[in-house]
Order: sequence, then structure tokens, then C-alpha cells
Amino acid sequence: MTERLFSRILIATDGSEKNRAALAEGIKVARACGAAVHAAYVIDTGTFSTMSGDIPLGDTYRVFQAEAEQAFARIRSQAGDVKVETSILEGRPAAEIVKFSVAKGIDLIVIGTQGKKGLERLLLGSVAEEIIRSAPCKVLVVK
Repeated sequence: MTERLFSRILIATDGSEKNRAALAEGIKVARACGAAVHAAYVIDTGTFSTMSGDIPLGDTYRVFQAEAEQAFARIRSQAGDVKVETSILEGRPAAEIVKFSVAKGIDLIVIGTQGKKGLERLLLGSVAEEIIRSAPCKVLVVK
């Protein structure tokens, strides 16, 4: 009996256009391996501390949640018969992704090289680099 290459794949998403290639690649790998997919969107709570006091936190949080749901809908539409579980995490993106991967026994993290910029950034090159350095499993970085 052959062992699966990967059985649990985490696709980290920020909902950006630049992240779509990572979503597609993660689903492709999951399908080829017969793996389950965990899709995670991290609300970077650090952005709240740098925001203008004129913007209500509840409104901003709802915007992030809506964006996460759109990203998850995109993943589900591409997934077809691949099982997908979704999670919205809060905190520092790299740390939360690594912590989640440990808790769920993830054997491959799929991330994009860059995500959003400015206030809405969630997955940037520096975040990808931090995940690569600290993840306990393999990491696939997609351009």
C-alpha cells in the first residue's frame, strides 16, 4: 500500500487577485493526492492598531469577514469534489498560519508570494518568508 504524499493541505488566502494562482495550485495538488483542504484567511489584528479612529472597528471587521467568505466561495467553486474546511483566524498572519498548521496536522501549506498591499494586506512576501522559516511542514510558494 502506498502512502499519500499529502493528506491535509492548508491554503492560506487573503482574497487578492495575486493569491488566486496559489488557490488553483493548492486545489490541484489536493486533487492529485486525494488530500483534504483547509482554507484559512487571517484577519491581521495588527492593522487595527494603525487605523484611523474615524473608522469603526466593527465595520472593518465585517469587511474582512465578507472578504474571507468571498475567498472561501472561490476556493469551494474550484474545489469540486475536494473536501474543503474553512477557518477565519485572527492575529499575526504568519504566526496564526503556522499555529493552525500544527493544530490541524497539516503536511503542506500553500501560499502566494504576495498578497494585498497597504491597510488591507494579509499575505505579503515577508509573511510568506516567515512561514517558510517557521512552518513544521512543507511549504509550496506560488507566484
